[in-house]
Formats: sequence, structure tokens, C-alpha cells
Amino acid sequence: MNTKLKSHAEFEHCMKRQACSLLTALVATTVFFSSALAYGATATTGARLKDIAAVKGVRENILIGYGLVVGLKGTGDSSADVTAKSLGRLFGKLGLDVEKNAQVKSKNAAAVIVTAKLPPFARSGTQIDITVSSIGDSQSLEGGVLLVTPLRAGDQQVYAVAQGPITLGSIADGKATFPTVGRVVSGAMIEKDIDTNFAAKKSFRLALNNPDFTTAARLVALVNAELGGKFASARDSATVDIVVPFNYDGNTVELMARVENIRIVVDSKAKVVLNERTGTVVMGDKVMITPIAISHGDLSIQVKGGKNEYLHDLKSASGGNATVSDLVKLLNTLGVQPKDLTAIFQTIKQTGALQAELELL
Repeated sequence: MNTKLKSHAEFEHCMKRQACSLLTALVATTVFFSSALAYGATATTGARLKDIAAVKGVRENILIGYGLVVGLKGTGDSSADVTAKSLGRLFGKLGLDVEKNAQVKSKNAAAVIVTAKLPPFARSGTQIDITVSSIGDSQSLEGGVLLVTPLRAGDQQVYAVAQGPITLGSIADGKATFPTVGRVVSGAMIEKDIDTNFAAKKSFRLALNNPDFTTAARLVALVNAELGGKFASARDSATVDIVVPFNYDGNTVELMARVENIRIVVDSKAKVVLNERTGTVVMGDKVMITPIAISHGDLSIQVKGGKNEYLHDLKSASGGNATVSDLVKLLNTLGVQPKDLTAIFQTIKQTGALQAELELL
């Protein structure tokens, strides 16, 4: 009798604990979703996570190598010693009897630098495109063929081997725009696997392309809401760490496929980019100008209170909030030259009236 009562009491206690745990999880999930909704993100708004951040360690690597292009129609290197020596070594390796220190010169050959990008998770046998660039006085690489060229990474190990006919790409008036630079499509084959076991990772780190504290905080809230727990945390404005949930243990690829499609409203600092050569002005929608008066030549500009009022040759127009967009439109209407536009914006920035970062190109 006592045993049954004890078991019944334990059963009730167990049920209460499970109910409490379920309630806690429900509250936590509700908080996470509330936080996500508070940031204004929905399934159809904002940018995808994969477009604003990268996973640490998942990136391309640069490959580089030195090679020879042959088969040119008299447009190769005419006086490059490195090309002559390279041809001598090549002939020696092919079994031809070449005297030591002999230099073989040919205007049908050119020395080149070969570059390529090794994709993340590269596997042996995968083909990649390569770029071939002349380093001598070659006039053109048109019609040339790149000989076997090993490509090395920063650790000096060979990861790919390149070879193939060169194409010069775009043609203008029947001539190549840059005849000393060409490409070989699928011209290199990867010879060495990149040793990674991404699926077994217990955690990973996201790096924002444009660091911002607000965006990082939003990202944490959205990831936690998506996964139903506190799995994401921000280290700083550019870094978010995510712990792999136990139900994704050994299956990080599926987790990333779910996380990278989360949409987030990206925040950024107010910024104005001005190209002095062309007069192009690009800005966001949060750039404001505080009350200020500017005199530039015969042009007078006044920004008063919450309204814009521009004065030019005793003509005025007003309305709207004081924004850079309004100011630029007026200056363009008045035919202000790019150099004058630059001077005006620099002056506004120096007085502290431009509530944004100014970048000149």
C-alpha cells in the first residue's frame, strides 16, 4: 500500500516537472518570437542571412602559379630573360639537348602569371576557371596555349594544375580590349582535397559583411526564435556565435540550410558617398541635415527648422524634412558642377550639419 502511494506521488511529481519544463520552453519560445517580431522581420521582408554574413572558415582561397604560353603569332616576349630561361629549362625536362645557361628566345612564347580561386570544400577532380596575365613585353596572348602549370596556395602546397587554350573575352572593333590578359574556362583541375568536416562541427561563427550592433542583435533574436532556444549569441558588432542544437548533432549542413535563409532587416549608419569625378551622389534614407545656411558663389542655400527653404536668385522652394536627397535634387536643377558639389558637402560635414558619414571617391 505504501509502495503504491509512493509511486503515485512520484508519478505526480514527475508530471508536474514535465509540465513545468514544457511551460518554460513555451515561454522561452514565445519570448524569442516576440523579440523577432519586435525587430520587424517577417518571412518575406529583409535580406537573407546568407547574403549579409559568412561562416568563418568557409571561404575561397587564392591560387597562383608561373607558366608559359606558346603558340602565339609573333606577339610573345621579345626580350624577357625569364621567358628565355624558362624555355631552356622546359626543353631540358623534355629531354632535348640544351647547353647549360643557354637561352632560347622565341616571339611565339610569353611568360605569364596564372591565378585562380579555390572554392570552399573543394574536392579532387573539380575543374575551375583560371586567369592568365602576361608579365613580359608580350603584345597579345591571342591564340596561345598555356602549358602545364602547378597552382599553389599561401602554404606553398600545390592544389591544382592548369593548362589549356586562352580566350581573350570581350572584343571591341575586332580587337581584344586587354590582349595581355585572358582566361581558360575550366582550365585547372583540383588535385588535392580541402580537409574539412563541417557536418561534425559543434558550433560555428558568423561574420557580418557590414558590422553593425543593431543588425547583430536582430540576428541573434531571429536565430534563437527559429531554433526555439538560446543557441545564438553576439560577441561584437560583426560576430555571432551559434551552438549546434543536439537534434542537429552531426548534421550541421541541414542546420545551416535552415539558418542561412532567415530574413533580417539590415540596419546601417547614415552615409553619403560622393564621386567627385562624375558628380554621382548615393545615400540612404536616414541622412538628415540640421538647420544651416551656405553661400557658394552666387548660390545661397538655407535649411531652416524642420523644413527646407532654398534661395537662389531670389527664388525659393520649401517643403518636406531636411534631407540630403532634397538638397541634391535642387543642386542638380541649378546645374551645380561636381567639384562645387564636393565643396558644398565637405563644408556641410565640417560644420556638423550633415548627420552622416561622408565618403569621397
